[in-house]
Formats: sequence, C-alpha cells, structure tokens
Amino acid sequence: MKPWAIQTIKSKRLLGVSPVKRGNPKYTTLRGKLYWMLVELCKSARGGYMYSSEKEALVAACIDSALDKAEMHWQNGGQELLYKSIAGNEEFIRAESAPSSIPGHKIVQDEKTVIDEFIALVADMRDSSKHLNCAIDAKVTQLQRVFYETSALLPALAMTIKFEEGSVTEYLGDGVLALFKVDKSDKSKAIYAAYEAARNCVHQTRELVNRALESRYDLPNIDLGVGLAHSKAIVTLVGLSGEKHPKAFGECVFRATKLSNGKNEIYIDQFVKGLWPTSQGGTLRFIQKKRNDIDGYLISK
Repeated sequence: MKPWAIQTIKSKRLLGVSPVKRGNPKYTTLRGKLYWMLVELCKSARGGYMYSSEKEALVAACIDSALDKAEMHWQNGGQELLYKSIAGNEEFIRAESAPSSIPGHKIVQDEKTVIDEFIALVADMRDSSKHLNCAIDAKVTQLQRVFYETSALLPALAMTIKFEEGSVTEYLGDGVLALFKVDKSDKSKAIYAAYEAARNCVHQTRELVNRALESRYDLPNIDLGVGLAHSKAIVTLVGLSGEKHPKAFGECVFRATKLSNGKNEIYIDQFVKGLWPTSQGGTLRFIQKKRNDIDGYLISK
C-alpha cells in the first residue's frame, strides 16, 4: 500500500473522519478510483484496512523466524525440559518470562517515586489450556502445538504494538501486556495508537500467525482477545537486590486483563471510552458490556 494511502487511512478514515476526495487526484483519477475500490474491498473482506506491504512482510518474517527458532530448540532437547516443567502443572504457559520496557522510562530508580499515565493493552490467546489438553489431527503433539503457537504469536504481537509506539512490558505466556504512554497535552494520540495496535493484533497479525501455523503444522486458527484500559500507574522496581526489573502498577493493567477475554474482539474500559474523541461521521460503535465484573465497551463497526 502506498505511503500516502497509509497516512490518509491513519489520519482520516481510521479515526472516524471521512477523507475529503473532491478535487484530489488521488481519488479522482482512474488509477486513484481503482485503488480506493481495492482498499474498500480489502476493508470489507478483513473487517478493516490492511497493513502496508512492508509491515506485513516484517510481521510475516518475524513469525517465520520465531517458528524456525522454536523448531530448532524443540529438536535440540527442548521438549524434554518442557515435559518436565508441565508435569502436574497445566498453568505453566501463563508464567511471566521476560523483563519489561516501560515507555517513557528508560531508567527506573528504586528510590524514586514515579507516577505516570498509561493505556494498558492486554492481548490474550483464548482457550490456550484446551490446546494443551485436547488432541487434534495435526502434524505435531499437543505440547508442540502450544509451544509453536506462543512462539509465533508473542513476537508478532510485540512487533505490531511497536509499530504504533507502544511497548510490551511483560510476556504472559500466551499473551502480552503492553503500555502506551499518555501525553497529557494530547491524550487522543495514545488512544488512537492503542486502538490501531489492538485492531491489527486481532485481525491481520492473527491472520498471519494462523496462516503460518496452518501451512507448517496443519493447526487450526487461534483466537485472540484484547482489552484496553486507562489510568495512572506507579513505575517502580520489583525483585531481589541485583535482580530487579521495572514494573508498572496501576488499575489500567488490572482492567485491561479482565477485558481481554473476548473472542477476536476489542473491549475498552469506561475511562478509555470517556477520553475517546468524538467526530462527525465516525464509524465506530461502543456497545456497553460487562466482562469479568468490569464495566466495558465492545468496539464495533
């Protein structure tokens, strides 16, 4: 997709504002009309606008590289370690596994109290424990299935989020916690960035992951839920002396986690909804629904 088209989509249509077409050669020439007809068809087929070809190639390459490494580790004895780890513990896949990188806070000092404002994004693979326990007709074992699914999904989600200047701060085993720093002078910027990242995670990134898993291992599609929530958070260090890592503690993390249990859906909390800018001709709808006792809104078109 052309750079000018990407910018137009981001700045106009995605944010609920119809682009001005009259007199613009990008829309009035035959080439322009045909291009925008193709874009509309893609939108209808996929439920939203596609990545640029460059971004799609990056995510696809990320998925392939992650699966190549996962296969190598599995063949080099990783399956023995994982089988031992899983014995008697079906929740192993939800263990935290990496340090975090909090946006706007490259250095976090233990003795300094820092409070900042974030939008938390939690993306969670649905029914992952069933993937471990239910046999299917595929080229891999159940344990391999979960290993390959998470190996492909997690870096693909992280890259998708990074495209929008968000940062994954924790890997949750079968999902991610990411943060978007809120600029107090322009809170809408973080809202739009977090939503675009969430939308791309649920749609195109998930499709790319599913395509790779199906072509390599004959695996069925994975489903993904995403929750978005807003609040202030304490940025601090946790852990033992010499082994501490940065962490953000805030209600946004709790609420985003609770709202991430939809099936290929995006839910936002009431605070994100309250900050969402309104625009004439906007195409998004917000359907109020509770998820896990949290007041939320399903984003729908």
